[in-house]
Amino acid sequence: MNNIVLPSEKTPEITSTDETSLLVIILDSNPSQKTLRDNPHVLTQCVDSVIALANSHLMQKAQNKLAIMACHSKTSQFIYPGPEKPLDVRQIDGQYEAFTIVEKTTKHNLAKLLLSENSTVITESLLAGAIAMALCYIARIQRTKPPGAKLNSRILVVTGSGSSASQYMNYMNVFFTAQKQNVVIDVCALDQHLSLLQQGCDITNGLYLKVPQLQGLLQYLLWVFLPEPPVREKLVLPPPVKVDYRAACFCHRELIDTGYVCSVCLSIFCKFSPICTTCHTVFKVPAPLTVKPKKKKIKI
Repeated sequence: MNNIVLPSEKTPEITSTDETSLLVIILDSNPSQKTLRDNPHVLTQCVDSVIALANSHLMQKAQNKLAIMACHSKTSQFIYPGPEKPLDVRQIDGQYEAFTIVEKTTKHNLAKLLLSENSTVITESLLAGAIAMALCYIARIQRTKPPGAKLNSRILVVTGSGSSASQYMNYMNVFFTAQKQNVVIDVCALDQHLSLLQQGCDITNGLYLKVPQLQGLLQYLLWVFLPEPPVREKLVLPPPVKVDYRAACFCHRELIDTGYVCSVCLSIFCKFSPICTTCHTVFKVPAPLTVKPKKKKIKI
């Protein structure tokens, strides 16, 4: 998180006092995802669907704002607006110029990011760090709005990676930060259910959806995630799934049902330890239970 690259353009100012909606889309482009390993062409379909969703968001209202991020195995970057100067894109007949800029800029910066990845080591996606960067971007735009303007901010995560218990603390930090900032987190899972991201959706009152078929990804994005949170109450959306609120232990980074909690720093462990590895607090080892000897009956 020390090498955060934010868009080079000036902070987008909100000059209108009308209600504005800001959508930050996080696209997981890590090639180690199972869906991409089996069929690399799925990434092209996901990118096209995300761009269509982004343009539909901008088409709803002229005041709407948009940002797209690519989450990789070693870094997370803004691909729209990119860290470099905006591309000089020629207008295509029959297409709105703003939509052309979103499409060309997103594909150009994503291709540049994928070509810069030379490592063949399979590592997990840095989704927690990407969400933290998105929250920083939202907080920066929040400071530019004029008095009386209302900004509805939300984050959409599109990923095919599995849940990573090693990032448990990072996930919890960004989830409760988003809840404090009134930022809704939505998750679109492409391959398997993600228990930690389910918790984030439930904490921030967002939507979680496991896509049944990748062929209908665009339809699910437009149907479920395009409407803003105030409008969703009036729509018939997929019923919420049961949230798995199991915590991950700090020793093995695995989800557990029952564990030991440090009374000082609230760290969770799957086995008892006399010393907390997080805050180094020393606990008294519980003494074994003493068994009272049974009284012998006196024979008469």
